[in-house]
Amino acid sequence: MIGKLSEHDAIKYLGPGLISGAADDDPSGIATYSQAGAQFGFNMLWTVVLTYPLMVGIQMVSARMGRVTGKGLAANIRAIFPRPVLMLIVSLLVIANTINIAADIAAMGEAMQLIAGGGAHFYAIVFGFISLVLQIFMPYQQYVRALKWLTLALLAYVAVIFTVSVPWLEVLTRTVLPHFDIDASSITVIVAVFGTTISPYLFFWQATQEAIDLRADPNAEALLHSPEQAREHLRRIKWDTYMGMGFSNLIAFFIILSTAVTLHAAGITQIQTAAQAAEALRPLAGDLTFVLFSLGIIGTGMLAVPILAGSAAYAVAETFDWETGLDRKLFEAKEFYAILTIATAGGVLLNFTSIDPIKALFWSAVLNGTIAVPIMAVMMMLAERSDIMGRFVVKPRLKFLGWAATLVMALAVIAMLVTT
Repeated sequence: MIGKLSEHDAIKYLGPGLISGAADDDPSGIATYSQAGAQFGFNMLWTVVLTYPLMVGIQMVSARMGRVTGKGLAANIRAIFPRPVLMLIVSLLVIANTINIAADIAAMGEAMQLIAGGGAHFYAIVFGFISLVLQIFMPYQQYVRALKWLTLALLAYVAVIFTVSVPWLEVLTRTVLPHFDIDASSITVIVAVFGTTISPYLFFWQATQEAIDLRADPNAEALLHSPEQAREHLRRIKWDTYMGMGFSNLIAFFIILSTAVTLHAAGITQIQTAAQAAEALRPLAGDLTFVLFSLGIIGTGMLAVPILAGSAAYAVAETFDWETGLDRKLFEAKEFYAILTIATAGGVLLNFTSIDPIKALFWSAVLNGTIAVPIMAVMMMLAERSDIMGRFVVKPRLKFLGWAATLVMALAVIAMLVTT
């Protein structure tokens, strides 16, 4: 049990877990959840219910690893595994993140175009530039607070539900007893939902943020060296992760629900982008629903893009043992900020190539689901090693959840490959 927390502690303890969970509902995620709701109605709601405990388990493993060792995930992989393993994992992460950034920025540009007119490419450049400037020049603690406030953008999808009529009894029935054909189409959507919910970049981000927070607190040390601090910090990590992942999956549930009750009910079953979902909602649910959905895309994109770029930068910098951290000044961590800039700029530039970042929205989720499997397996092996985690190796329940999440992802990917 987490135990009773005062209101002050409950808010104070929300940090890397809340931000990671909220960033999980990025425009790519919104497109994936919208497609699930539009194509299968209420019959895909079970996926975000199933993934909640699995997501909690694997994210808690990553967070504990960061706090216990004082190092990010890539640095811990480097300490144990052969360099080719590390290079493969980090390369896959950077490729997936850059495509995801491109898809998210494209969706943000399209959403802004729907609201205000103008050119989507122009807005994509503006959003990419703003995100990069804030990451480089805003003081770390202020930046983290800004990210926390941006999580409120997700409440737009809660508000959407109050603008439409929902048959709650049917929702409950289909969540518990879904009905759909098991074929290539349904399995691909399931893998995409799993991939956008249990995403590799979140493992790297949350582990590294726990390590970075140690530097921000002069009284804190890695738990390997100060085990007396374990009770408070592991309790905080548990609360933060439970709440952050719960918030993430609740929003995902509402996005699937809102598109199911509107688009699917109207026979609109093919949604390729988050902006397309917003536009399709307008004649069915009114201008307010359209605006809320569109603003949510922009807000979640501003939250997710820096985390996608940041997790790639952390992973690469830790691979080569470079100085890392958004808490460092520009010239104190030049290589780190160079990777962050390349990832963000690369995502923007992909919008101007023959690669269609709009189609990449859905498939980036499938890619995330595929590459998550080896990364999760490596992370779980690290979490069980006493030479990495000391006395804080994962306990049986957390070990079960972490490996269960890995197995579920692996089975979903195998099923997709077989049916395809």
